[in-house]
Amino acid sequence: MQIPFFDLTRQLQNYNELYAAIQQVMQSGQFAGGEWVREFEKNFAAKLRLPFCIGTANGTDALYLIFKALQLPAGTEVVTPAWSCMPTAETISMAGYKPVFCDIDPEYMVLTAETVAQKITSRTRAVLAVHLYGQAAPVADLRQFCEAHNLYLIEDCAQAHLTLEKGKPVGTFGMAAAFSFYPTKNLGALGDAGCVVTANEQLAQRIRTLANHGSPPPEQYNYQTEGLNSRLDALQAAVLNTKLKRLDEFNNRRTHIALLYNKLLKDVADIKLPSARPEVQHTWHIYPIRTRYRDELKNHLQQNGIETRIHYPVALPLSQAYRHCSFSEYDFPVAACLAREVLSLPVFPELTEEEAEYVAGKVIGYFRQQR
Repeated sequence: MQIPFFDLTRQLQNYNELYAAIQQVMQSGQFAGGEWVREFEKNFAAKLRLPFCIGTANGTDALYLIFKALQLPAGTEVVTPAWSCMPTAETISMAGYKPVFCDIDPEYMVLTAETVAQKITSRTRAVLAVHLYGQAAPVADLRQFCEAHNLYLIEDCAQAHLTLEKGKPVGTFGMAAAFSFYPTKNLGALGDAGCVVTANEQLAQRIRTLANHGSPPPEQYNYQTEGLNSRLDALQAAVLNTKLKRLDEFNNRRTHIALLYNKLLKDVADIKLPSARPEVQHTWHIYPIRTRYRDELKNHLQQNGIETRIHYPVALPLSQAYRHCSFSEYDFPVAACLAREVLSLPVFPELTEEEAEYVAGKVIGYFRQQR
């Protein structure tokens, strides 16, 4: 049996509504902006119960535009988790600020108010909470912490489409939030796409202006500042608007597969299974197990036709990009340990129960061989 880590072609089979939406855009001849983008922005904002959604070219741009639009003073520091993907650090630097890395909670792999508190200085102006793997960071606590310290709370929801914290969607707790719609995401386009959501009208307008070369849309050539070109194109908006109708279904299926893994693997002593924080509705973008035999297990699964991934092979502050900072594993012991132990198993809506059981069986078989 051959099991891919992710297979978008399964989702696209017989998806007539999606192909019809693409055909409508093709026939219209309107590929940048227009009604499909406005419709998706309206519908996605409504799904999150927020007034403003600004489509962007990708999730990285979305984060950058938030930081740029905040207009923070020179020398500003932004606390960001040491265990994440590069955009959560590089976009801070791109906006002219300093990323300050923070270690994470070992159980849920997200930052907390307690870990953030260790990194606050007089130059700190914002905290970036990353909802990793579909797991919600404790944003209710983080919002309270940020309010007490007069800090902006920004949310990275690239892997957490409709994840709930205490019944409220993540992305609605902070000043603004960024989403990615990369094809493998829970809500994925057929290429790069992203958005910013916020309840702040002034910030939303600044972001729209920055994303339109510094000219307030729908105007052209009225440049009020230097910006960039970061548009959600009409084809991707049509795809996203169609798939948004099935997002709850996709998330429920991911949850079903994740819970099946939990049931099948719960008695394996040499691995640590992922879990959801209390009062969180996890959306399982990634199913990460932990084991000190990670590399050996990965090779074993590959030999049995199972594709896995490592999210992530190195903690951000320990990567080559930040070698000038002279960090060591002792500075971020949890993130450094995760980099050696985390292995992501296939979890996507079209994965069958039979395939999930095969994956779990091969994991169990590997550890039985070790005894």
